Amino acid sequence: MTAAPTARVPQEARETQEAEETARSARWGVARSVLRLHRAALIVWGLAVLSLTGWLLWLTEVTADEARAKQEACDRAAQDWCDMTVGILGYSAPMDGIATLSAHSFLTVAAFAGGALIGRELENGTARLAWSQGITPARWLTAKLAVPALAVTLGVTVLVLVFRWAWKPNQDLIGTGWMHESVFVALGPAAVGYALCALALGTLTALLMRRALPALAVSVALTWLLALVLTHFRTFLWPARTVTSATEEVYGPDSAWQVEQGALVHGSPAPQVNHWSCDGTAEELRRCLDDLGVTGYYATYHPEAHFWPLHLVETGILLAVAATAVAASFSLLRHRTA
Repeated sequence: MTAAPTARVPQEARETQEAEETARSARWGVARSVLRLHRAALIVWGLAVLSLTGWLLWLTEVTADEARAKQEACDRAAQDWCDMTVGILGYSAPMDGIATLSAHSFLTVAAFAGGALIGRELENGTARLAWSQGITPARWLTAKLAVPALAVTLGVTVLVLVFRWAWKPNQDLIGTGWMHESVFVALGPAAVGYALCALALGTLTALLMRRALPALAVSVALTWLLALVLTHFRTFLWPARTVTSATEEVYGPDSAWQVEQGALVHGSPAPQVNHWSCDGTAEELRRCLDDLGVTGYYATYHPEAHFWPLHLVETGILLAVAATAVAASFSLLRHRTA
């Protein structure tokens, strides 16, 4: 009486194991299909990362020493034009160019996500063909997001690490500081945040529009607008420091990000009032400042120590937007395929 149930146990276990192996194979099959379908884009991305990395290595190991030697020769000869040529053409300009390419690589990610990754498959109907072959829409979208997200995260992380390694010891040869728009992003994880956010926004845009070219254009415009907004309000992401003086104009340290500077008019900041607002002799200058109501001077700035607080807050905003876009994408896809 008990032999039949006992005999069925191994059979049920084998069936469960086979079902798990089939599901695992299906998951990897979707990932492999994404890799195969977009291998050209992945190859181009890998070559771009390798090219920029190699360029940074060359600049740091070869060009930096040559530029510094020329700089020292110019200093000894006291030739200002030579100093400018070495600083701009020798090392600073290429580093600025790499920072710009690294910091704005998210635009390429947005174009790829909105166009080739999602928009084209929805427009051509290949997505529905995949869904009809036993691949659920949620699994399809997961694979579509996971594979490029991994490639983008790895690639941008490499660029950030190599750029930081190249930028830190050679700041004396670089004309732009840490607060520069592109350098600020290229020096930390915000570069990864922008790329992942672009991937998520591009995916959501493609699911909404279901047309490759319109989705590509809107994805790029949307991520560019987000970057402009965050750049404009970047100084407000962390409390800045303010110094004041009752007798003379004040400034932040040389390495600081100068946010605002001006006079205190009846105790209130007035950035439009400064030493250019009055001229003449010392007595005329004093009388003019008294007439304007100047009672002191102030300067608002972010010290270099504020880089990480500012950077991490911006990264958190980007990741929050990306998570929201991903959740909206899955919700929209589930609604349309229910």
